[in-house]
Amino acid sequence: MSNKRRPQPGKGHGNDPKTPPRTGSGGHKPGRHTAPHPKHVSTQSSGKSSGSTITQGNPQSRGQSQGQSQAPSRVQNRAQNEIARPDKRLWLYGHHAVEAALLNGQRGCLALRATKNAAEALSAPARDAITRRRLSMEIMTGDELAAVAPIGSVHQGILLAVEPLPALAFEDLPTVMNKEQPAIVVVLDQVTDPHNIGAILRSAAAFGAVAVVTQDRHAPPESGVIAKSASGALETIPWLRVVNLSRALDDLAQHGFWRIGLDGQADKRLDQIDLGARIVLILGAEGAGLRHGTAGHCDALAKLPITSAIESLNVSNAAAISLYEFARRIP
Repeated sequence: MSNKRRPQPGKGHGNDPKTPPRTGSGGHKPGRHTAPHPKHVSTQSSGKSSGSTITQGNPQSRGQSQGQSQAPSRVQNRAQNEIARPDKRLWLYGHHAVEAALLNGQRGCLALRATKNAAEALSAPARDAITRRRLSMEIMTGDELAAVAPIGSVHQGILLAVEPLPALAFEDLPTVMNKEQPAIVVVLDQVTDPHNIGAILRSAAAFGAVAVVTQDRHAPPESGVIAKSASGALETIPWLRVVNLSRALDDLAQHGFWRIGLDGQADKRLDQIDLGARIVLILGAEGAGLRHGTAGHCDALAKLPITSAIESLNVSNAAAISLYEFARRIP
């Protein structure tokens, strides 16, 4: 089963992809300061003991008389220090992202901070995970938490400092290695917007994909933005970062996968492609689309049947629609 490849892969993910949509922006790295020690107190929330150590922030007045320069607050000092540490810790934020990380046994969790309301909203499994990890939780005001949180983040009153997830290879995924087992793998060709990466991880989890693959370079690193956009899926969908995308596609083909590249100028629609039970969905960057070398490693190219009212789809939307089609047809 094959599809004649076009000599020039198209751009975007629809029928007439000419104008690339806008993409999001990255993060911000604050400076480094000295961190004080928080004061420990005993608390309970919602009438039930959390089983974890909770500390209380120190909301002392930080005002000074007019005409005098103000020193950075103790909360700000602590925030800047811990975010800019030379180790590889990163901050996750948002209710779903934090709870999923707490429940992920492969994730190293280092520090937890929350407002009183956010702490009380934690689920019973999340509280059990905090106890099991012997993780302390510091209760802070909204203003104090905003000083700790990455600039511009929608933190929902909760922050979790974590270690990056361990690196993975195809050999670590039994479903990928077993040629007899149905599976969907998503491969992203130089998709760089972290919001899109997170949204695609979320859709991959929703429609039963077994892995998402990106390049080690030309792709954003693991971050709080990706975790928040993924709404917990960063902790459940294996994310593989490879040096050579073409070699990774060849490896997948050797393990029985049929490689389908999404191309707005393809001859056939996605619903017209005869799919097998092991599928690789390959999506290119918005605007540029699949690179020629990547398209050359596809077994077939397909497009989504969008109308002329719009020129192309956001890559994360295109991924969700395609994954639904695959999940609907794969037994």
